[in-house]
Amino acid sequence: MSFYDVLAITGGFTLVFWLLKLCWPCFCALRLYVFSELWQVDFRRYGQWAVVTGATSGIGKAYACELAQRGLNIVLVSRSDDKLHRVAKEIEDQYGKKTHIINADFTHGHSIYPAIAKKLEGLEIGILVNNVGMVYSDHFAYFLEVPDAEEMMVVYIFPQMTRLILPGMVERGMGLIINISSEVGVRPQPLLSLYSATKIFIIYLSQCLHAEYKSKGITVQCVAPALVSTNMTRSMNVKCLMKSASGFAREALNTVGHSNYTSGCLSLQNLALTIILPDWIRMSSFFIRKLRKFPERDEDKKKDEYVGKRRNAEKKF
Repeated sequence: MSFYDVLAITGGFTLVFWLLKLCWPCFCALRLYVFSELWQVDFRRYGQWAVVTGATSGIGKAYACELAQRGLNIVLVSRSDDKLHRVAKEIEDQYGKKTHIINADFTHGHSIYPAIAKKLEGLEIGILVNNVGMVYSDHFAYFLEVPDAEEMMVVYIFPQMTRLILPGMVERGMGLIINISSEVGVRPQPLLSLYSATKIFIIYLSQCLHAEYKSKGITVQCVAPALVSTNMTRSMNVKCLMKSASGFAREALNTVGHSNYTSGCLSLQNLALTIILPDWIRMSSFFIRKLRKFPERDEDKKKDEYVGKRRNAEKKF
């Protein structure tokens, strides 16, 4: 075999290697977000009940409704009693499933968990959706501009809720835990420092729990969405780059059994954000200063619109 033959074979293997390396992520994405529409998990095999925290709006409500549609009874956990009853009635009327409601304000700390545990007694809980969370500021803010923000962080909620429900899953040898994180946990976001840090905590917690308990029949999935149209994102208009909460939950649940970590849906948001805002731009002082002024401009625009409407109304009279 000549030198040129060896060179040709080496080049051929190199070409095949890089083609496979390029095609493999595409195949994984197709399997996760397209083929999963055809091969869906029967969620009823995990148990009769699903517990969803932060279940009265946004992604939490969407998960509760989608799980009810797929045959599970739902335990709704949130702090608004009126909203809990409203969502419970909606699920019972629309999907014909049983509901339990638990009124709990997670900002009250460890004192609420004994009451939650008591209300969950006797239920065969197969699925836990850890979704509850909060933004400690309604605008981008420097760390020192938000006093006592640490007290509002809810990183202990996910471990505490998991401690309440995981033992029963282990005893039955079957269970599913879905932890809702965020894209800002994957890529650090200045001016949302604590929020971003709590989301990476959720990602690592999920990966570790899955590794520890997968041999006992427990699946722990971490979902890290980018922008979804919810109250937290001020109900942004649903477009090609923006999913509705219900659409997101449906696609995200389809990925269960196919991946233990997912962005939840097939979207160009992550690619767009990576191209438009690479890390060196997002972490720059110039961009941070501009980002800090963004809400102020938005508020000024709203004030100008309000003043304009007032003036127009006064002219009519």
